[in-house]
Amino acid sequence: MTKAASHIPLALKVILTAYMAVHVPAYWYNYGWTNFLYFCDVALFLTFIGVWIESPLLISMCCVGILVPQIVWLADFLSRLAGFNLIGMTGYMFDPAFPLWLRLLSLFHGWLPLLLLYLVWRLGSDRRAFWSWTVLAWALLLICFFFMPPPTPNPGLIPVNINYVWGPNDHAAQMWLPAYVWLAALIVGLPLIAFAPVHFLLARFAPKPVIAPKAL
Repeated sequence: MTKAASHIPLALKVILTAYMAVHVPAYWYNYGWTNFLYFCDVALFLTFIGVWIESPLLISMCCVGILVPQIVWLADFLSRLAGFNLIGMTGYMFDPAFPLWLRLLSLFHGWLPLLLLYLVWRLGSDRRAFWSWTVLAWALLLICFFFMPPPTPNPGLIPVNINYVWGPNDHAAQMWLPAYVWLAALIVGLPLIAFAPVHFLLARFAPKPVIAPKAL
């Protein structure tokens, strides 16, 4: 019996592993484990696993889940570089309270979406990804709203307002809507506005899933 061919270069797996070997302990030590509840960090972990086992489902889940939010992150980050504030979600990237090397690690928000698009092209798009990620996102939103710290004027390095369940700013809760209405808007709106469009685009244009060496 011949061994199934790998669809992802070994060099990419090794590079991503090296990055994770730095990212995980650095984030855990400086931010604490709760930082890994962010959608982007969950997607990073799932991508790492998905790369090694070459799972179309895990990779598709991450692409569906974070492509639009990361585009928003990048837009806000670039607006800060240009000298104006778009929505405030990347303010920490310019906060000297955060060590520069730690902020540089956060630039994975920029390259992860591109990596996921490449991986989906290599492994194919799994149509189960939309509901799989949506259910995971709902669970994370509820955990972050009910059990994690809300915004505070001086949060320091402690993660607050995880996944922006209190609004786009970590220093103060949004005032446009009651808190529970904002949460409900995220629960309903994210699948409709952020996840579904990517899901349909991938279903239309991405290749069909390959048979992974260790399919999930």
